[in-house]
Amino acid sequence: MKHQIQISNNDEPLIEVVNLTKRFDNLTAVDNISFTLNNGEIFGFLGPNGAGKTTTIRMLIGLSRPDSGTIKVAGKDCTGNPKAAQHLIGVVPDESNLYPELTGFDNLCFCGALYGMSKTERIERANKLLKTFGLTEAANRKFGGYSKGMKRKLTIAAGIIHRPQILFLDEPTTGIDVASARQVRQLISSLNNSGTTIFLTTHYIEDAERLCHRISFIVKGKIAKTDSVKNLLQPLLGRYVMLVSASGNIMDISRQLSSSFSDYTFNITSPEHMRVEANHQINLVHIVKFLQEHGIDVTEAKKSIPSMEDVFVSITGIEANILKKEADKKRKSE
Repeated sequence: MKHQIQISNNDEPLIEVVNLTKRFDNLTAVDNISFTLNNGEIFGFLGPNGAGKTTTIRMLIGLSRPDSGTIKVAGKDCTGNPKAAQHLIGVVPDESNLYPELTGFDNLCFCGALYGMSKTERIERANKLLKTFGLTEAANRKFGGYSKGMKRKLTIAAGIIHRPQILFLDEPTTGIDVASARQVRQLISSLNNSGTTIFLTTHYIEDAERLCHRISFIVKGKIAKTDSVKNLLQPLLGRYVMLVSASGNIMDISRQLSSSFSDYTFNITSPEHMRVEANHQINLVHIVKFLQEHGIDVTEAKKSIPSMEDVFVSITGIEANILKKEADKKRKSE
């Protein structure tokens, strides 16, 4: 269950982005987007590959200059001077930037030195983080020999070595096993509960729903919707959903289905699969009989609880499983 945290509505935004745009030749990667990141929240940035998520992060952390628009961090205009707030920011990229030939402990101490921490401070902080992240026994092992899950955890530890106020996490659970992903989610919640504000990009809609207070959907460089998880899910409350699999081509009779069951909404996701929605209980018997009369047998039917996946599909028009396939493809390539 997603943790609960009180977020002040009185404070000014920790990050304020206004009309941000970035182009690469003829491609507009980020197209005039605006949003705020509030102090103490986990803000989710959700979208498919090529949507503009990583490009946005690179501009926010000062690795890329926007073509237009403004970026304010903690009230400071960082559009032309990204270093003005870099001490407030920690970054965990989607692929580790640590050194495989160094031990876990030495990697953390090296990162601490980059942030100007004293030797005593970075040694103390490194040991504390190794313990917190369950990596004490691997402290003196070379990073290159770590598992994917261990690498991800140490990379997060390196991103917070200097106790940043804002942490940028780019695809933190992609490419790691289920158990490690669960541990990383717990670490993210713990960091947020201790006061760290988090900007999170992810392919996994369930991660966003579990962790985030607000979510922004970005598609083809444009923000389609930004709101709290509660408000995004509100329109789905009271909806009944049934997922149906069949042996024939449902697309061939889509019009007949809609006209015969006008109080149902049919979303045919493939020739053999459809999603049925209604504001009341769905009479599956009548649907099965109708399909059989048209030479189509139902092989499976199950109830579905409306979720953030449904919100994503409704707002973006993109099937939610596309994101999962992209994430799975990335996992296999690593």
